[in-house]
Amino acid sequence: MGESANVGRIALIGNYLPRQCGLATFTTDVHHALCARYPDLLVDVYAMDDHPGRYDYPAAVTAAITEGDPSAYAEAARAIEASGARAIMVQHEFGIYGGPAGDYLIALLDRTTLPVIVTLHTVLDQPNPDQRRVMEALLRRAARVIVMAERGREILERVYGASPRQVVVIPHGVPDRPLIDSDMLKASFGWAGREVVLTFGLLSPGKGIETVIEALPRLVERHPDMLYVVLGSTHPNLVAHEGEAYRERLQALAVRLGVERNLDLIDGFVEYEALLDRLQAADIYATPYLNPAQITSGTLAYAVGVGKPVVATPYVHATEILADDHGVLVGFNDAEGFAREIDRLLTDDAGRAALSARAYARGRTMIWPKLAEATMREVERAIAAHPSRIAVSPATRPLAPDFAAVERMSDATGMLQHAIYSIPDRRHGYCIDDNARALILMSQLPDLEAATRDRWTTIYAAFVQYAWNPDNRRFRNFMRFDRSWCEDMGSEDSNGRTLWALGVTARDAQFGKHRDWAVWMFDTTASLAFELGSPRAQAFAMLGAAAMLEASPGHRLALEILQRFPDAHLALLEKARRPEWRWFEIVLAYDNARLPQALIRAGMALGRGDLVACGIDTLDWILAKQTGHEGRFRAVGSESFGRVYAEPLPFDQQPLEAQATIDACGAAFAATGDRRWIAEAERAYRWFLGVNDLDLPVASTGDGGCFDGLMPTGLNRNQGAESILALQLANCAISTLSLSDADVAQAPRAAA
Repeated sequence: MGESANVGRIALIGNYLPRQCGLATFTTDVHHALCARYPDLLVDVYAMDDHPGRYDYPAAVTAAITEGDPSAYAEAARAIEASGARAIMVQHEFGIYGGPAGDYLIALLDRTTLPVIVTLHTVLDQPNPDQRRVMEALLRRAARVIVMAERGREILERVYGASPRQVVVIPHGVPDRPLIDSDMLKASFGWAGREVVLTFGLLSPGKGIETVIEALPRLVERHPDMLYVVLGSTHPNLVAHEGEAYRERLQALAVRLGVERNLDLIDGFVEYEALLDRLQAADIYATPYLNPAQITSGTLAYAVGVGKPVVATPYVHATEILADDHGVLVGFNDAEGFAREIDRLLTDDAGRAALSARAYARGRTMIWPKLAEATMREVERAIAAHPSRIAVSPATRPLAPDFAAVERMSDATGMLQHAIYSIPDRRHGYCIDDNARALILMSQLPDLEAATRDRWTTIYAAFVQYAWNPDNRRFRNFMRFDRSWCEDMGSEDSNGRTLWALGVTARDAQFGKHRDWAVWMFDTTASLAFELGSPRAQAFAMLGAAAMLEASPGHRLALEILQRFPDAHLALLEKARRPEWRWFEIVLAYDNARLPQALIRAGMALGRGDLVACGIDTLDWILAKQTGHEGRFRAVGSESFGRVYAEPLPFDQQPLEAQATIDACGAAFAATGDRRWIAEAERAYRWFLGVNDLDLPVASTGDGGCFDGLMPTGLNRNQGAESILALQLANCAISTLSLSDADVAQAPRAAA
């Protein structure tokens, strides 16, 4: 095994003391064991927090993750990625992570690139659908899976199809204490002269405490001074539900059986060392659990570790750790069996001492330093097997526009929204957003066969036309696969984008019939723009109006739209402005570059240099925010959306942002003739080709497809309509810019 210095730093996720539960104790013990065995190893603890502000975490806890807050998981993923950690260790138990069956944890792990080593504290033989989904996702993400019992490995392979090479058994850690006579410590707890049977842990009905209480009358007949100690506070979830009613029922049971003086229910969460002292002061440890499938019991492991004779029910962990005469098993709910076996051990001092010695010998193989060593071996193997990302030299030539993937995602109704990989996902139907974009594309694609252009322009236009709801004077947005609408009114942004598509079609459609239709549809619907409150929706409408003015100079409605919104946007800019923040909103969102693009186009149409200047200035600002290492284009990550006056986060990066930037730079070039805007457009375009933070091409060359974006772990390999359209519109735009640049370059020579 390599030295820990070769690992350097890891992240550890799980519950942590002072949160009161077995998993918190285990995670804390693992942390201490790793740090004690490997002093050079840095372990960053990310503690799951079910009650923010309740726990006074020690300095060892790097951060707390609020259980029910999805953004907290994303923030933790970013922190882990930025920390320099080389692996993530997860302590997994159902019920401590947020989301259905804890699937927020999967979202966290999927946003990191590091190898994952997960310790499973429960492996369900009969999971419900959500539990199966989460466990299978965890197995796909994990490089190594640690279980504490062979039964856990068997279930993983049989029920979930886990690879045998992936799963390793590492027994639960135990304290490193000498084997001592229990009588040496009894006086410290007022137990001198008494035979003591102990059970400890958080109190709840599944622990089977009633079974041992029901065994007490027979035991007390033969051992009148015997004491059954139940040590532990009531489980917090049970307290929240019914207070201390369960503890009171146990006390009432003892009174009814006449053994109340032989039962001590100690209510409290005892510190680690004090707990071990009490455990060593007991003569026998009883674990009457009722769940046969329980594969992990920290209390059982601790008892074996200090050499206690154990009487247990035959749950999975007990059958394995107590096998080969290292403990005693009796049936579930078998009060007679517990009475018989406890009586036998209390009566036979020599037999009890021999069993204690055998248990202690087994425990020596499980002490925390050995767990730390075994765990570190798996961490190092996971790191060694983790593939390194190799940068691929990106293509440098722009891709030719290609309609193939758009056609693949379309049918006689329109363009479908989503795909699983490259296959259209009909479950999510259609939306006007994508069909409006597709309509724009049909007028921009060069070299498309006339019949093909006619057919698909008509289909996308028909979708837009059918989406219009004259009763509400709004376009609908989402349509199911059966062509039924999901709503009567679509979002403001979808309505603004549709007006934009109509203006572009009126100006650029190759067939007069489509231009005529677009003018009519714009005239019929565009007054809705005056009721739009979203700055982006207004920007989309302005872009459509600017295009309509080019198609029909003096167009009254288009002119009114262009005159209505720019000054409002200037006012938004002044209201939100800070010395370091030159933007229209106090947050960043999607399609950011459309805001300056709309001002530039409005300024050009209206002859207002102030609008052009403001558009150029804010475009400069957003370009600076969209610059990563080595000057590469970095789209504003979707995790950034809604963060007030905050620097953008790098992921997820979506194709829409690169395309919007290309278009905005095209507008800036058209307004100024400054060739640096072409250079900026090309920088954004190269993001599609692989000149990005991950050195991965987002464009699927050869078939016109485009992946749905960049995540911290790599490509989102789905190819939805928005992404495909963004690439193809970018291909068209960059081609047009290149031709414009050539015209500018040749103009002086022509004049000469």
